[in-house]
Amino acid sequence: MTRTSNDLQYGVFGGVDTHRDTHTAAVIDPLGRLLAHRTFAATAAGYEELLTWMRSFGALEQVGVEGTGAYGNGLTNYLTDQDVTVTEVDRPDRKTRRSAGKSDPIDAEAAARAAAAGVRTGTPKNRTGAVEALRNLRVARRCAISHRADCIRRIKTLIITAPEPLREQLRILSAHELITTCAALRPDLTRIDQPGQATKTALRSLAHDHQHLTRQITELDTLITPLVESINPRLLELNGVGADVAGQLLVTAGQNPQRIHSEAAFAMLCGVAPIPASSGRTHRHRLNRGGDRHANSAIHRIVICRLRWDPRTRAYMTRRTTEGLSKKDIIRCLKRLIAREIYYTLTTLDDL
Repeated sequence: MTRTSNDLQYGVFGGVDTHRDTHTAAVIDPLGRLLAHRTFAATAAGYEELLTWMRSFGALEQVGVEGTGAYGNGLTNYLTDQDVTVTEVDRPDRKTRRSAGKSDPIDAEAAARAAAAGVRTGTPKNRTGAVEALRNLRVARRCAISHRADCIRRIKTLIITAPEPLREQLRILSAHELITTCAALRPDLTRIDQPGQATKTALRSLAHDHQHLTRQITELDTLITPLVESINPRLLELNGVGADVAGQLLVTAGQNPQRIHSEAAFAMLCGVAPIPASSGRTHRHRLNRGGDRHANSAIHRIVICRLRWDPRTRAYMTRRTTEGLSKKDIIRCLKRLIAREIYYTLTTLDDL
């Protein structure tokens, strides 16, 4: 394609479909016409080559990137450092893919068109600060908690089919006593072919894993709590918000919570915004099943804590119950109200 000097004075828009090893880029003109597409390596050299190639078509107005928090993270950071405006683009919906087909060049072109039109786009999270460090620590902590819970489930399953004397000894113990007792078992390894000794060996191994994971979680908590306090101490001052809940809300909002343009958008991000489901004379809202489910769970825990200990929340529950709302509906209302409080706490840190 031949370009004249007049072509280069107009801005162009880029789109990138990201993968683990390669990124496919497309460039369109202001009228939405495809200028070219090309595949680059997902490396530092490839990012530089991609940007040079896009800029060869004219002034680069904006780049839409799929997966800015996954395979596109490195490219997003590079483009941001080069003062390029980057928008996070959702993947095309199923209806569009059925009609237009599916390929890397098609997805890259769709990302460019979405960036130009401002449809299904958002500001990417800044993943170069303390919140990203917090996210990494929380990934390890969540994994350890999941594995520890799996250990205790497997221990209890083994006890059900254990020989009667061992089963009678262990079935009445609390969880803490059970782990301590199982870790202290001394099976006879010379008789490992016997079910009783094999059961003791398995229980001891699982108990040791449980204890190791508990120590790992404690070590991570000693790192996470002060990090949360340093990022946003005001968040921990809210009723019902501890280090774990605060950490999840910080990760959901990102290092740059100002990218969330309103408290309604934050509620939608957390999946606590009511979805209109009205028709004709029926006016109602339904449960929102979208958004960040970990953030939704964190806000739910705040609600449950306040319903137990906060007089204002308990009074709200009583008042709305007399108005005819069910407990589930009241909890949904409280989650929406708390999302508003959290949003302003996250976005007004500069006032400290």
